[in-house]
This record gives sequence, C-alpha cells and structure tokens, in this order.
Amino acid sequence: MKLARTNSIFQVAVVVAALGYFVDIYDLLLFTIVREPSLNDLGVNLKDSAQVLAASTKIINWQMVGLLIGGVFWGMLGDKKGRLSVLFGSIILYSIANFVTGYVQTTDQYAYARFVAGLGLAGELGAGITLVSELLPKTKRGVGTSLVAGIGLFGAVFAYFTYHYSQDWRLCYKIGGGLGIGLLLLRVSVAESGMFRETRERKVRRGDILMFLNNSYRFRKYLLAILIGLPTWFVIGILVNYSNRFALAFYGENKIESGRAIMYAYAAIAVGDILVGLVSQYFRSRKKALYLFYGFTILSGIFFFSGFITNDVTMYIACAALGFSTGFWAIFVTMGAEQFGTNLRATAATTIPNMVRGALPLINLIFLDLFQKSWGWTIVKSGVTTGIIVMAITLVAAWFTEETFHKDLNYSEE
Repeated sequence: MKLARTNSIFQVAVVVAALGYFVDIYDLLLFTIVREPSLNDLGVNLKDSAQVLAASTKIINWQMVGLLIGGVFWGMLGDKKGRLSVLFGSIILYSIANFVTGYVQTTDQYAYARFVAGLGLAGELGAGITLVSELLPKTKRGVGTSLVAGIGLFGAVFAYFTYHYSQDWRLCYKIGGGLGIGLLLLRVSVAESGMFRETRERKVRRGDILMFLNNSYRFRKYLLAILIGLPTWFVIGILVNYSNRFALAFYGENKIESGRAIMYAYAAIAVGDILVGLVSQYFRSRKKALYLFYGFTILSGIFFFSGFITNDVTMYIACAALGFSTGFWAIFVTMGAEQFGTNLRATAATTIPNMVRGALPLINLIFLDLFQKSWGWTIVKSGVTTGIIVMAITLVAAWFTEETFHKDLNYSEE
C-alpha cells in the first residue's frame, strides 16, 4: 500500500505513529509506576530508603544510557536505511525486552533488560515524527505531529491503570510486549517517505552524526534544538517525580503516590500536546506556540512553590497543571526535525529528544548533589533555583532558534 501525500492529517502513518508512541510511553513510564512492588518482589527492602534509591537509580540509569545510545543508532539508521527500518526494528527490540523484563529475578537482570528496552524505545518517536513531517504538507505537519504525541502520551495513563487493576508488575511488562507485537502488524501498511527515497537516489551523505559537529551553523542549530526542551524533564523528573518529598516540605505527612502524580501529569501533557499543534496552526508559528507554553510552565511553577499546596488534592492538581504546561513536546521534536535536511532529519529528530531525556541526570546532579548534599539547601530552595536556571537557559535558546513553520523540508544538508 503506497501512502499518498494528502492534505488530511488522518493518514495511516499518523495513526500508526501515534499508537507506536503510545506503546513507547507505556513502557518508558512503567518502571516508575511499578517501581516499589517490582523491587520488593526482587528482594529489595522497601524500608531501607538507601537500598531502594540505589536499586531504582541503577535501573533508571541503565535505561537512560540505552536511550542515549539507541537515539544515535536509530537516528543514523533512519537516514541511511529509511524511516520504516527504525519503526520496525525498534519495536521488535523493545517488545522482546518487555517480555524478558517480565521474567527477571534480580535487580541486575532488571537493569540490563531496561537497557535493551531503552535501546529500542529510543527510535520510536523520532522516526514517527520524521515520517509524519515528510508525508504531511507544511501547513498540517504541526497538527499531525501533535496528534502523534498527544495520543501517544496517554500510554502513561494506560500503564497506571493496567497496574492498578492487575496488581501484577510482571504481567504489565508482558502486556507491553504484546502491544508492541500487535503494532508491528499494523505497520505493514505504512509506506516509506517519498522525500527519503528521493534523497537516497541523490547519493548524498546520510545519517552522518559528525555533520552536526563539523559545521558551526549546524552545531548551533542542533544544540539550541536540545536546550529548548529542557523544562519537560525538569518538570517530570524533579517536580512530579519527587512530588511526595515536596509535599512533605509543604504540608507534612502525605499519601502522594509518584505513579499517580505522573499519571495525572501525563494525561495533562497529552491534552497540551494536542492543543499546542492547534495553537501553532492558529499563530502560523512554532515559536509563538512554544513561548505561550513556556509562560504556562512559569505560572504553574510559581503556583507549585507559592504556598497554596496544602494537601494531596492540591498537589495532584499542581502536577496536572505542570504537565499541561509542558505539553510542547510534540512541537519541540517537530522543530528539531524541521531544522535539518532529509539526509539528517531522522538522526536529528531521534537524538534530540533522547539528549533531553539524557540531560535529566545532569539536572538531578545540580538539584540533589550540588544544592542539597553539597550546599545543604532545602528541597524547596533547590527546586526553585534549579527551575530558574533551566528556564533561563531554555528561553535564551528559544530566542535564537529559527522559525520553521513555513519551511520546505524537501532539501538535503551538504
């Protein structure tokens, strides 16, 4: 089945890319949701906070390393062999990793399985966004990619309720593997990007990541494309992930569940990601939509630290507000894809979001190790200062980032 380039955003590629990202987010957030029961089942003493932190940090770090390595590998493969090669290869890899995770017996095995899953997960969003961007006309690609991300992000909600009703963390991973195999069958009907086929015929250099480094103009665009996405993982990785610890500082004893806080945040992010595409379409500008959501992020951050959070309900509301405000993930990744020619587009769109995910350990280093452990600051002071630093860097980067709404993507980098 050959997919035509039409004005409709409801193409098979858009639907399949959205479902692919749904499975991606399901798997990516599942460990956060099942962390305590899975670690307890593997012999970790949940009453020993140091032991829990060490085990969970190890597993997360292995997954993040897999995402970073996988982002480079799948991005280069997408530009060398085609977008579909990534869509098929990545989902096969992380589906297998999910099934394996359902049978691990030690935390080391858990970490290694999540590393392989990270390798596979790294390719999903970038390849999907690249394919959709190249198939849709420029006036519709922002809406199309927003639908991909918006629908996909509900995978976190599905992951939460899958565990909530099954209470079986191993089954949750196996379900993730089954979802991946089902999606693999749907992808048979998706055709390759015409822009990629034309680029392949021109025999230009494709998927060479060094091209981002050996040209100052490209390197500047690549670095800015990464920096404009930093608030997303500051919000999720710090404010929402540690919401129970912030709640303790704000109003004392609480029953905040990190998994539920993340579920509320991601449901709101999904709504924001769908809306941001429509806003971009209305303004006919990526940057104006981005600035609007940066404003939402600043306002929701002020609310978070304002003193109005006095119970669990208001904390969950704050997490949802923070999530909605960072619902610019789709536009951020789309802008990364639009910055570069067809021969580097998949590499850019796949590595950029994974570089942002990979920045979380550095943000954690500032927030935890520098401000709290070394300088002895409170969690609230550390959170406010880290947030100001992240937003300042992001706003400067956004100012120097070029507008890409009207950009024709049918060209190559030389």
